[in-house]
Amino acid sequence: MSRGAGGRRPPLPLALAAGAAVVLLLLPLAYLLIRVASGGGRAVDLLWDTGTLRLAGRTVLLVGGVVAATIAVSVPTAWLVTRTDLPGRRLWSAAAALPLVIPSYVAALCLLGLFGEKGLLQQALGIERLPDPTGYGGALAALTLSTYPYVFLLTRSALRDLDPGQEEAARSLGVGRAGVFVRVTLPSVRPAISLGALLVALYTLSDFGVVSLMRYDALTRAIYLHYRSLFDRTPAAVLSLVLVALTAVALVVERRVRTRGRVHRTSPGAARRAAPVPLGRWKVAALAWCAIVTGAFLALPAFVLGFWLERAIVDDRALELPWAQALSSLAASALAAAWAVAAAVPVAVLALRYPSRGSRTLERLSFAGNALPGLVIALSLVFFAARYAAPVYQTLALLVFAYVTRFFPQALSGVESALHRVDPRVEEAARGLGRGWLSTLVTVTVPLARSGFLAGGALVFLSAMKELPATLLLRPIGFETLATEIWTLTQVGAYSRAALPSLVLIAVSAPVLYLVFADRRPGAHGG
Repeated sequence: MSRGAGGRRPPLPLALAAGAAVVLLLLPLAYLLIRVASGGGRAVDLLWDTGTLRLAGRTVLLVGGVVAATIAVSVPTAWLVTRTDLPGRRLWSAAAALPLVIPSYVAALCLLGLFGEKGLLQQALGIERLPDPTGYGGALAALTLSTYPYVFLLTRSALRDLDPGQEEAARSLGVGRAGVFVRVTLPSVRPAISLGALLVALYTLSDFGVVSLMRYDALTRAIYLHYRSLFDRTPAAVLSLVLVALTAVALVVERRVRTRGRVHRTSPGAARRAAPVPLGRWKVAALAWCAIVTGAFLALPAFVLGFWLERAIVDDRALELPWAQALSSLAASALAAAWAVAAAVPVAVLALRYPSRGSRTLERLSFAGNALPGLVIALSLVFFAARYAAPVYQTLALLVFAYVTRFFPQALSGVESALHRVDPRVEEAARGLGRGWLSTLVTVTVPLARSGFLAGGALVFLSAMKELPATLLLRPIGFETLATEIWTLTQVGAYSRAALPSLVLIAVSAPVLYLVFADRRPGAHGG
């Protein structure tokens, strides 16, 4: 490792720890490439097969539809709760963000429990048959329900921090309110919308639960079916590589959209909030919009789960809380959070305290997990463990490693944001008093950056609790989590039995989500 910009060479143990962490994170991607390359001409034929191209096209169609739908729902809602005199803005704002705790496969369960065969609506209306809710429309609705908060939260934050002076200057030049919104407000918040859309696109590309329950033929469903039904795993590896390529394309497109035509301030801006826009006669319509959004995306799922839980209590007196599944979820997620933060610390310290081309390259490579859907990581680890590391195949350690690989960027973001807030001169003072780098890290840096470490760990914990495909493929025999329990029961139409683990999963995740946002709240308003 070369010297950093400050002329200090990083301690060898720190550089080795960071390098080892990044090498392990790249293992699934490297093995996937090797696996496809070993397929030779057959892999190339599969890559250009019409079936593969059709699956890729259907996946892109779903991603495009979900991104468009989430933007259409989120941007008007975010504008109403931040920039207008809408009554109850804080209440609507909190309610609109809450669906983030609903996993996408639970959203699919709610839609099937409401509109599906023998569902709530069919029973209430007493009719023989309703239109089939599965397919593209069902997958689009379920994924929109569970992912629109990504766009909403980022857009809401961008609108809150927007300098009102830009809009006031435009209006003083004679531009109307609608013109100001289109020519000033929208371009200013476009990076936030673009980033939220990227998160939605990555989630949709990697989703397995919704497309399986809604029987929509996307890449992830095809990969899983190939893996389960054939001894030859080459088709699954080829389709996984196509999925990784689509993910990379999404990252490139988002970056181009975010940077094109970006609006910059030429002054520090005004340190005040914009005056609320009076809605006037549109107030009733605005309230109706917010009621529809929160009713459809929050109240309706809660009502459907409550209905099926009540039905389960009536029909099954032996109904019990899924303690074992909840403990399994909590244990695996907590281990993943702890290991992800532990692995992120050396990478972040090396990149921020010893900046150099080598440390920055290691940091960038560690974000590879962003480009690897959970199913692809799981499949690569299955291939690798079955051939080279049989003792760890179907163990909790391998499952936790998959979680860490998948969600490492979330831990790294939390650790780096915390380290940015720690003054390096405090650490230099500790070293000047004779402490080594490790002692300084443990006794000075970690206590000062503790809140950021916890926030990064909480994000990993929250994501691991909801993770489905990696858990299905890598869990030890007999190891059931809340996610696998919900998926198994929903697949056989046991909606009433799936309601209880769904509510337990939401109840466990909600406090963690609150802690994440509570920790970030001061920073978000600090400006």
